[in-house]
Amino acid sequence: MENTIFMWVLRIIPALIMLQTLFFKFTGAAESVYIFSKLNIEPRGRYGSGVAELIAGILLLIPRYSVWGALLALGVMGGAILSHLTILGIEIMGDKGQLFYMALITAACSAIILFFNRDFIFQTVRNFSK
Repeated sequence: MENTIFMWVLRIIPALIMLQTLFFKFTGAAESVYIFSKLNIEPRGRYGSGVAELIAGILLLIPRYSVWGALLALGVMGGAILSHLTILGIEIMGDKGQLFYMALITAACSAIILFFNRDFIFQTVRNFSK
C-alpha cells in the first residue's frame, strides 16, 4: 500500500499543511508570535516546532521515510492540539479555528499512515529490542 494514490494523498495533505505554515513561523508573523508567547516558549518553541514540521513534511514526501515523518508529525500535532484544548482555545485571533482544524487533519492523516504501516512499525520495534 506504499505508493497508492490514497497513500500519496495521505502524505501530501499533512506535508502541505505543515510546509505552508513554516513561512509564518520563521518570519515571526503576529499570529505565530502570539501563540508561542501565550505558551511561554517564544521564540524557541516557534523555531523548534518549525524545524520539526519541516523535517516531518520532507519525510512524509519520501515514501521510504514517510512512516517516520508521520510519527514526527503526529507528535508535533499532538502538542498543538493539546495546547489548543488547554491553553490557547480553538480560535486564535479570529481564525475561526482554522489552525486547530489543520492540526486535526494533519494528525488524522498521520495516524492513518501509521495504522497502515503498523506491521513495519512492530517489526522495527522487535528488531530494535533484540
